[in-house]
Amino acid sequence: MYDIEDRARELPADSRCELRCAEANPVLDRLEAYLAQLATTLLPKSALAKAVTYARNQWNALRRYTTDGRLTIDNNVSERTLRHQAIGRKNWLFLGSKNAGPRAAVLYTILAGAKRHRIEPWAYVRELLMRLHAEDCQLEEMLPDRWAAAHPEAVLTHRLEESRAKAANKRDRRRRRRVAARHQR
Repeated sequence: MYDIEDRARELPADSRCELRCAEANPVLDRLEAYLAQLATTLLPKSALAKAVTYARNQWNALRRYTTDGRLTIDNNVSERTLRHQAIGRKNWLFLGSKNAGPRAAVLYTILAGAKRHRIEPWAYVRELLMRLHAEDCQLEEMLPDRWAAAHPEAVLTHRLEESRAKAANKRDRRRRRRVAARHQR
């Protein structure tokens, strides 16, 4: 399924949906039939039976991404993003005072916005603090996307290049694995 997604990633949404319908749906159909057959042979309270039942109960949600090219196959990006907040929530339980928690949350939100837009955090936070201190009312210019567009020198392009190179390496490994699998058949 992820090999199909590697090829679909560069396509526009409508073409991605067509590719998924043509290639992913047959795989999902076979998997659904296998799960249905497997469910009849398992003991109801076994761990595998519970996993099969869960998969079958979530089947419509699993197949949803094949009907809309804008959707991703999984929610890994969201999970990774929320992981930081979950870890932080544990760490922020004991910040020293009642007001420290909300302040930390505001600072974390500002830094997360800078990270999301690949902005050098110190440059962004420094200008934001200077504007707040000067009581500058034009804070909409300080939204991370707008600020990044106005300050391209502060955008961390090397990180963007690193992430693109990492993704390209991953796609190449999967492509080589697919080719090797075809030759073994």
